[in-house]
Amino acid sequence: MGKTIAEKILLKASGEADVELGDIVEAKVDLAMSHDNAALVSKHFKTIGVERVWNPERIVILLDHRVPANSVQTATGHKAIRGFVSEQNLPNFYDMNAGICHQILPEKGHVRPGELIVGTDSHTTTHGAFGAFAIAIGATEMSTVWATGSLWLKVPETIRIEVSGSLPAHVYAKDVILNIIGTLGSDYADYKAVEFYGDTVSEFSIASRMVVSNQAMEMGSKAAIIPPDEKTTDYVGSRTSLPFTPVFADQDAEYLDTEVFDVSALEPQIACPHSPSNVKNISEVAGTPVDQAFLGSCTNGRLEDLKVTVNILKGKKIASSTRMIVIPASWEIYSEAMHKGYLKVFLDSGAIIVNPGCGPCLGAHEGILADGEKAISSSNRNFRGRMGSTESEVYLSSPAVVAASALRGEITDPRTIE
Repeated sequence: MGKTIAEKILLKASGEADVELGDIVEAKVDLAMSHDNAALVSKHFKTIGVERVWNPERIVILLDHRVPANSVQTATGHKAIRGFVSEQNLPNFYDMNAGICHQILPEKGHVRPGELIVGTDSHTTTHGAFGAFAIAIGATEMSTVWATGSLWLKVPETIRIEVSGSLPAHVYAKDVILNIIGTLGSDYADYKAVEFYGDTVSEFSIASRMVVSNQAMEMGSKAAIIPPDEKTTDYVGSRTSLPFTPVFADQDAEYLDTEVFDVSALEPQIACPHSPSNVKNISEVAGTPVDQAFLGSCTNGRLEDLKVTVNILKGKKIASSTRMIVIPASWEIYSEAMHKGYLKVFLDSGAIIVNPGCGPCLGAHEGILADGEKAISSSNRNFRGRMGSTESEVYLSSPAVVAASALRGEITDPRTIE
């Protein structure tokens, strides 16, 4: 029987002659990423009893969740991270002037097809968009990876999802993956790898593929892999000179399940409070007032997201009842948006532009919600209290819906905006 992409990558990482579903393998890690929680990881690392990390070149640390520091506690953690980076002489450290971890890793050439990537952030699945087996692990696990370069992993079952059809106007990758999550459920892929196929996925840009792999975590995916193609190799090759070997599933690979979606008639999707799987067609919730519209996050803070939003906002004003916050995913994107004139459109419309980082997505700062407030957000989670008060509500959508809703002060179908 043939093997899936996940099985092949774990086989290579294990160094074994063969692996089977359910096997526990000791896998060699290609890349280990931590963000602000590297302070906790380094604390655990210092209790292990080794003086140096296993390979400084394969560790990436970034500050993105609370930048600039939003409290003395955060500032203290950042100081500890900078000290550890200096002490260990880690070359791949990105301070608060870089951007969100899941954008920076591929942007700086740290993500390559066929590799095993681990990160202390649940949306590390994002990097499956490049044909990598990318998974989230805890701080204690990461400390042992820093010390040994390996960890135990169970070879997961794999689900195949096929998406076909040309997307209607103002329907995007975010709508596609929200529809999939809403249909299959939040626990459908618990500790399972998911592979995405179909002409719709093939047509997606790299940025749109990252949306799919990122948001797939919200249906429990251990890894969310899009097979690499020419778009993948062109992007990766433009960002790194290091060699890489794409991995593909065998024709006779065995899948736990195959799900098929036709998105040719899909309308904009909204994940309603308080779960990313509580998904409805926009026609069911249009007219819901919103106090805040947030464009950004590791899901939808890339240049194509800003462009879609600008095309809707240009020449118009945000509703007086609504505040709009825009956070580009990285400084590179911020700079490109500035040169293309996008930032001026945001400013002229009345939006607030914040430095690249996670900001209000995790309810840390730069736009948290008060009791009773509602937000429309391009981020990936809307759990109770996720963006502030436990008495607030968060609706997830594409950037186009965020922009249209900001203009009218209520959840709005972008197809109704002229």
